[in-house]
Amino acid sequence: WKTFSGEQFTGFDTDQTMVRISAMNLLLHSIDHPDIRNQDSLSRLNAIRDKFDLILANPPFTGSVDVEDIDDSLKAVVETKQTELLFVALFLRMLKLGGRCVCIVPNGVLFRSNSKAYRQLRAELVDNQRFEAIIYMPSGVFKPYSGVSTAILVFTKTDAGGTDKVWFYDMAADGFSLDDKRSPIDQNDIPDIIQRFHHLDQEENRERTEKSFFVPKQEIVDNSYDLSINK
Repeated sequence: WKTFSGEQFTGFDTDQTMVRISAMNLLLHSIDHPDIRNQDSLSRLNAIRDKFDLILANPPFTGSVDVEDIDDSLKAVVETKQTELLFVALFLRMLKLGGRCVCIVPNGVLFRSNSKAYRQLRAELVDNQRFEAIIYMPSGVFKPYSGVSTAILVFTKTDAGGTDKVWFYDMAADGFSLDDKRSPIDQNDIPDIIQRFHHLDQEENRERTEKSFFVPKQEIVDNSYDLSINK
């Protein structure tokens, strides 16, 4: 109980109002001493490393920060000002060895090649960590706030590789319309995603035309680490 009430949950936000809302939400759910901090996760103020077993995150999709404020340990992983790349590097730093991350990124992270930093991060995940899965989501799942296409990355920190093959799933619907209204609809791939992810041994022989399939690591490397599903 001590772990659950005071040590299990940690979070940061630069918006003081969001910090207060988060802390109150946790207190109302019996988390007596939540570690919710009003600080920039990417700055030198965040010195956490090798701490977490699991990171669940939906970080800012776009934007850049002052290079002088970025912690040097993040620039060592990926030399960039783009927050969507720096946050993934941060998650790697904060995980324990063997810790797992499930995070949402804009689709551009998976295929952009106009900046070497994007390829650098993809190579880091594929070559130096155990990259497990990509779940592609359609544009509209975050409306009315954003219409950008996104994907969920699943990886385990090893710092020694371990990627064998990566599981791809192409989500078409999440149970809600993809317009600003986000009205409930019958189409929903999420139960299927969960069922297939828990039975990956049954995914081996799926065709590339199906909703999900495996791609060998070597094929990803040979394709210059381009992780777009239509490649």
